[in-house]
Amino acid sequence: MSQHTTTVPAGEPGALDPERRAALEEIDPWWCPSWPITWQRTHATARQWWLECDGQVDWADLPMETEFGYEQSGRWVRAQRAGFAQLDQEQQDLLAAIGIAADQEPAAARAAVAARPKVSRTDRFQQGSAALAQFVERERHASVRRPHNRGAARRSPHHWHRRRSDWP
Repeated sequence: MSQHTTTVPAGEPGALDPERRAALEEIDPWWCPSWPITWQRTHATARQWWLECDGQVDWADLPMETEFGYEQSGRWVRAQRAGFAQLDQEQQDLLAAIGIAADQEPAAARAAVAARPKVSRTDRFQQGSAALAQFVERERHASVRRPHNRGAARRSPHHWHRRRSDWP
């Protein structure tokens, strides 16, 4: 079956005979999904776990590091719950059938970010200019001190020579 998972339009060379396609879909309607096969494999693993637990899996409280059947189920479930709205309707239906639903917290956070007013570059420049004017009025200069930072980040990219005392 894995050799036939690529969809070739009917009538073109390499297309699967409609009778064979129907036979495969009778065995498994999701044998050739439109989404990545890795998603389908991980879903099948999560479904198997759900079946073995008699549907008593609390997906919302599943730790990130949880693994089942050599799959990182915890990470996968969290990603599916967070990105539920971006999945195909069929994927959402498959997840809902095993009790995985959208995580409302990320959705609410995305909505809050989208609802924030957008600040243009001009507005940001004006805010920065106003802040600088306040600073100059208060401090009587425009030289903003930077914290002292020793380390490689402050060295020039050409600072690779050796000191004479380091020579053998």
